[in-house]
Amino acid sequence: MKYIEEFRNRELVNTLVKAIANKSTKPLRIMEVCGGHTMAIRKFGIQHLLPPQIELLSGPGCPVCVTNRTAIDRAIALASLPETIITTYGDLIRVPGSASSLNQEKAFGKDIRIVYSTMDALEIARANPGKNIIFPGIGFETTTPSSAVALIEAQSQKLDNFFLLSMHKIMPPAMAALIDQGVKIDGYIGPGHVTTIAGADMYRPLVDKYDISVVISGFEPVDLLQSVYMLVSMAEEGRHGVDIQYRRAVTDKGNSKAMQIVNRVFEPCDDEWRGLGLIPGSGLKIKPEFSNHDASEHFSINTPPAHEPAGCLCGEVLRGLKKPIDCKLFSTVCTPANPIGACMVSGEGACQAYFNYR
Repeated sequence: MKYIEEFRNRELVNTLVKAIANKSTKPLRIMEVCGGHTMAIRKFGIQHLLPPQIELLSGPGCPVCVTNRTAIDRAIALASLPETIITTYGDLIRVPGSASSLNQEKAFGKDIRIVYSTMDALEIARANPGKNIIFPGIGFETTTPSSAVALIEAQSQKLDNFFLLSMHKIMPPAMAALIDQGVKIDGYIGPGHVTTIAGADMYRPLVDKYDISVVISGFEPVDLLQSVYMLVSMAEEGRHGVDIQYRRAVTDKGNSKAMQIVNRVFEPCDDEWRGLGLIPGSGLKIKPEFSNHDASEHFSINTPPAHEPAGCLCGEVLRGLKKPIDCKLFSTVCTPANPIGACMVSGEGACQAYFNYR
């Protein structure tokens, strides 16, 4: 099983664990900014293999988790419009809004359908010319290209009944915002999938401004331990930089064709993140050339700012200030079957990772 068994090799794991222990002499707080990394770290018990002076923090790397309640309320409001079909990925449908979720609205009779790609949503638009098809686009650099392709295809095929509600976000501004907000971070385990698309060079301004290191990691035990070793080595040697551990997928420049498509359709905007608030330049809005497919432009909806449920610590968890087990709701009233906060909904959420691999 090439590219899996090699990266779960016990001998290699033990070698890296010893190398980290031998190299590490001072406290280090390392944050992973990818929900896939959070899940892998918990699944393989990576945190238990490290010396006590190295602390791993979960960050804002789950796209469902950082989508705030106001955005969910907006999608729910759109679902209530007549002759409307909401098409959405499976995780988003269960995220609680202020008073409901897309899943609950579906149970109440709204036409809300789970799709596996934006192409599925386009197909629903073709099959239902008398209805408006709205796709809430969430995610970072990884999923944005597929939303961009959908808008280009909709415009090319004159599918005037297809609309995107853009909730897409850009990762580096959030990584900078955490430091600006005073979160103590010595190094980032960079997101592998995001960087496959956008390229490692996008972190260089962050590294130059904050004197912090970023290592782009794969998702297997050897990947993650080697990434930690690289971060420890840079810290012990008193240097900072961007390095790529996940070289079998990531390059400095990324996927230039995908980024060209994204830049054709979207432009940066300020955006709200759950737990982090408004971050300048951290979102993506649809360019005027594609505004006829922009749900926020086409439909008039007003939703008041929403607040997190009492006792929920999702915001603090996403900033690395608290761990899921610090939340009184964790595994009591908040479980994957009955999520109170978004971090318990997603398979990449920190709370679900802690719940599944306690």
